[in-house]
Amino acid sequence: MKKKRQSIHKATSHLHNPITQTPIFTNSISQLTLFIFLSLSLTPLSLSSSSSSSLPKKPPPLPILPLPSAPQLQWQLGHMAMFLHFGPNTFTDSEWGTGHVDPSAFNPTKLNATQWVKVAKDSGFSRVILTAKHHDGFCLWPTEYTNYSVSSSPWRNGGGDVVGELAMAAREAGIGLGLYLSPWDRHEPFYGKTLEYNEFYMGQMTELLTRYGEIKEVWLDGAKGEGEKDMEYFFDSWFSLIHQLQPGAVIFSDAGPDTRWVGDEAGVAGSTCWSLFNRSDAKIGDTDYQYSSGGDPFGHDWVPAECDVSIRPGWFWHLSELPKSARTLLDLYYKSAGRNCLLLLNVPPNSSGLISSEDIQVLQEFSELRRSIFSHNLAINALINASCTRGGSSHSWFNPYNVVKEGIQSYWAPEVNQSNWILYLNLQEIVSFNILQVQEPIQMGQRVIEFHLEVLNEDGEWNEVINGTTIGYQRLLQFPTVKSQYLRFVIDKARADPLISYLGIYMDEFSMLSNLSNTTSQAGINGSQVLHGHIESNHSQISAI
Repeated sequence: MKKKRQSIHKATSHLHNPITQTPIFTNSISQLTLFIFLSLSLTPLSLSSSSSSSLPKKPPPLPILPLPSAPQLQWQLGHMAMFLHFGPNTFTDSEWGTGHVDPSAFNPTKLNATQWVKVAKDSGFSRVILTAKHHDGFCLWPTEYTNYSVSSSPWRNGGGDVVGELAMAAREAGIGLGLYLSPWDRHEPFYGKTLEYNEFYMGQMTELLTRYGEIKEVWLDGAKGEGEKDMEYFFDSWFSLIHQLQPGAVIFSDAGPDTRWVGDEAGVAGSTCWSLFNRSDAKIGDTDYQYSSGGDPFGHDWVPAECDVSIRPGWFWHLSELPKSARTLLDLYYKSAGRNCLLLLNVPPNSSGLISSEDIQVLQEFSELRRSIFSHNLAINALINASCTRGGSSHSWFNPYNVVKEGIQSYWAPEVNQSNWILYLNLQEIVSFNILQVQEPIQMGQRVIEFHLEVLNEDGEWNEVINGTTIGYQRLLQFPTVKSQYLRFVIDKARADPLISYLGIYMDEFSMLSNLSNTTSQAGINGSQVLHGHIESNHSQISAI
């Protein structure tokens, strides 16, 4: 663990975003004497003093633009969605269908959409997204624009509707429904004729968005094989139609407008990940992977990232493939939902029309891992103080104790024009932990640029354990296990006065870091700098993802 110097020059510099002219604040912390910090155990901050009731309420700070819309906020709060890749490819052992497979191949005799939804809900997923039409052009609903659909298959004697059955199951279970309608269509003869195909596509989109009740997400991409016909998609017209027919839906694509592709299909976001983005700097089908992964601290648009990955090697079900382990999914969770993104995990139904038992087993284990780690915040009973509080300590509206209340509607806010932004925690006993969770109230904008966590060691010295960049809706940081009673969370740099809605510490006994202690050499974990080791020693820095 790196020992911090005990006398640090306190300085504040004010930078400005050249685009928005919003201030960017940086700060460094000054030494707080051990006597003052230990006084937390004697003078806990009151949540409801008698004097606070007589004082006028201090209004919240101004939000900093851009801000999420209501559908985007609901999407982010869901933190995980389940992708369902299903279609003729499921029966032909293919990933990209040719568009010429006979519809008779599609016959999932045991299809049970209620089972799909139950698996998703029991595993903690907030919505399911179905490939209503993949690149092969086969439609999982009885569309009136082509015969290449379930209507021409033997399933349900040609009277089936996968989208309809899933919509009903999702509605009854109370989880959201999303639909993927592939722009690339390898079956439709109109494909390659710009006007005709855009009319065809919007006709199919209208069917999907007017027949099945509320749709929470519409998913589309720029995927297209090499050598395919030239095709101009009228994306702006599509987006306007979707928002008109389903105003509560978010639209996913490489470049938004509501959620963006993270830039890979591995389920991993950048260690710095802004929800801020410039849509004008992105093009669907021509992704700048680095820009998509990290976002843009100077972005004008709110377009958070979505991390798609499959539980199996392929996107469609294949008999020869096996699912990833629960620990692998946990690692992906840290690197997606733990980096201000939504984890979109593909769990493909098999050729019987059911989610396979081995996939269900892994998802149950994944759920149990998350429950065992995150069910109890080890800081829940901490005595908490702050370097300053908006409106003064006699006001409870922006009280530092808000950071151990679940949800993002309450938060700690510092006083304006301050140079130090610090939260002090007295856990009231020595606690072992190796996970830090931090959340911002993103309805007020994304603010924090850099932060770090320190613990007080037995010699009365502060040691930096972990540092990171960007928080957003949620940041989860892993580090080798440390033990301490006293912590301080320091915000080093922000776009505006920082706001913290939640702070948690946890013990993960399952990931690889659970076998490490603070006596091992330094390493970078999950893209954040982990600082540890004997406090008398300095070690060279090693970075690893």
